[in-house]
Amino acid sequence: MSKTVRMSDIAEKLQVSTVTVSKALSGKDGVSEELRAKIQHMAEEMGYRKKSSKTDTAQNCSTIGVIISGQYIEKGHSFYWTLYERILHHLSLMGHLGILEVVSGVTEQKVQIPRIAQDARVDGIILMGSFPDNFRNALAQTGVPFVILDSFHAKYLQDCVISDGYYGMYTVVQHLLQMGHRRIMFVGTVGATASITDRYYGYCRAMQEAGLEISEDMILPDRDENNNIILPLDNIRQMPTAFACNCDSTAYQLLNHLKERGLRVPQDVSITGFDNFILSELTSPGITTYAVDVDTMAAESVVQLLRRMQTPDAALQHKIVSGSLLLRDSVQRIL
Repeated sequence: MSKTVRMSDIAEKLQVSTVTVSKALSGKDGVSEELRAKIQHMAEEMGYRKKSSKTDTAQNCSTIGVIISGQYIEKGHSFYWTLYERILHHLSLMGHLGILEVVSGVTEQKVQIPRIAQDARVDGIILMGSFPDNFRNALAQTGVPFVILDSFHAKYLQDCVISDGYYGMYTVVQHLLQMGHRRIMFVGTVGATASITDRYYGYCRAMQEAGLEISEDMILPDRDENNNIILPLDNIRQMPTAFACNCDSTAYQLLNHLKERGLRVPQDVSITGFDNFILSELTSPGITTYAVDVDTMAAESVVQLLRRMQTPDAALQHKIVSGSLLLRDSVQRIL
């Protein structure tokens, strides 16, 4: 059986990049006509067979790649694992296939193109979470259509789907205010991710509308440079009556740390989370949280990507998916 000729084989023969070969064979800009003709001639000579078009998503089965940074994958249950499972579900309902690639930190730092984005192995990509600018730019250069899920930056001209972090946290803090809390501390490293920053600004708006000043000591960072959750409780000058955590993983760890210090939740201090991560309902007490609509986020990312594959020149779409407040037992009304 003859070996299948890949774009990388053509690139190696001509001493050019795989991206250049992909652009030349797909008719995209960025390649001189002389080099394009040379690449096309070599492809024909080597017996390269172009992958059949699958933009007609109503009739063809497309293969969709899902890329996620290894730093977001945790042992056991994970928000992104759940999101990936829902993506597979919706792809299956629409007659498509999905494959996952977890990108290592080294791959990100060296700006290496993910394997599934090489040689037209997939028809489109869903990029989950935040990635460095140069990595995202390199992925765009491959010409493979992609949608960003759970991250947004205005400077990137890419379709995206995000949860409503801003109004979600605004809703959480409004609830704490209605329960009588005034000294509410935001727990999260502002600027670490776009999601945390959005949630911080939602916290700020609710506090400012209530006429409450936000001082520097009302913000408790929750992670180090490697995205590991750390909670420097010794830095707290005055214990708040409530903590508004940027995610349930942080809320879960904070709950345990407070218990170790002899503090009772919610009798001594209240806690809220965000995401409706599975840990929030298994704790004692259960953590009041803002439930992100994971299923709708997954479905919207699939729909957006199929639309982009079918209509490459369509206008950009930035979809914000609202969630809902889940009241559990970690918040107590105070006078």
